[in-house]
Amino acid sequence: MSQVHADRRGRLRDRCAAAGSAAALVSRPANVRYLTGASPPGAVLLLGGDADGDALLCPQPPTGDPVEGRVDEALRLTVLPPSGGDPAVTAADLARRADADVLAVEERHLSVARYRAIGSAAPRLRLEDLGTCVEQERLVKDDEEITCLRIAAEITDQALGELLESILVGRTERHLALELERRLVDHGADGPAFPTSVATGPHSGRGRHRPSDRRVEEGDFLSVCLGANYRGYRCEIGRTFVIGTAPADWQIELYDLVFTAQRAAREALAPGTAYRDVDRAARQLLDSAGYGDGLAPSLGHGVGLEIEEDPQLSPSAMGKLDACVPVTVEPGVHLPGRGGVRIDDTLVVRQEADGGPELLTITTKELLAL
Repeated sequence: MSQVHADRRGRLRDRCAAAGSAAALVSRPANVRYLTGASPPGAVLLLGGDADGDALLCPQPPTGDPVEGRVDEALRLTVLPPSGGDPAVTAADLARRADADVLAVEERHLSVARYRAIGSAAPRLRLEDLGTCVEQERLVKDDEEITCLRIAAEITDQALGELLESILVGRTERHLALELERRLVDHGADGPAFPTSVATGPHSGRGRHRPSDRRVEEGDFLSVCLGANYRGYRCEIGRTFVIGTAPADWQIELYDLVFTAQRAAREALAPGTAYRDVDRAARQLLDSAGYGDGLAPSLGHGVGLEIEEDPQLSPSAMGKLDACVPVTVEPGVHLPGRGGVRIDDTLVVRQEADGGPELLTITTKELLAL
């Protein structure tokens, strides 16, 4: 992977040079990890601004172990002492001493105080905005990244499948969420990709519901949303089930509607398709059924080193899908006081000649009565 990270830094260095910046300071943790292989707490990457080459600077952690993950061996790693101050400020000073005149920084991810401190450390260094250069590089995943996502999805499917084989009635949302997260780790995850959501009865169908002490009851809808973090890469799955021997007619009708909308959006995933057209494929079905006012502002989003990254699949999103871009498709309908349905999958956009969109999360979408 060392050459992979070196190539990524090379592409970013070329983009910065084309924009007139010989040096760049990367501080967003996911971007640091993408370019270096690891993101120790508080680490920043100084690209092209040091006479000795690219440098990863990080504070000394309390444990004495400065790195989580595997840092590219081609990088110079500098661990600052406890009194060493902000690594970003130190990096700016290194760029100044290397005679850089322009430093590109991630303005959107710097506090005002930190931005000013960087400027004060090198007053003659002009700060430019790096913008979303790294995020745009991260959109299309390579084979190694997709493999990590595929394994994360397998772990997630395993954890969810085991839960469905257990007794659910009488257990709380909070208890079930904790059990799911434990199962993720048991199957090899580094941890959950995001806080696990378990929603029962009137809570079901809500996006990112925080588990409560409500207990599972007969006749409930049960919505679960979880994902594994494997080597930094994160996936997402959401399913809705019915507790009891058979679902009610209104539950079947609502589930079939959301399932149809989700399938329409999944089938729309193809290179060259506009982001907003994928959203529209599901939204128009739910809107025509009378549920448009309560829909989430976005149908789905990209996943990778973060659980929510570009692209956004929303009505106002600009841009078109590329091959090898992993996204979620997660329509849902919530009826206040009654509950609702959410169905969520992680897929990778593929050319039709390659079989179309690759479904990573394969737990059944049949309406199961548990």
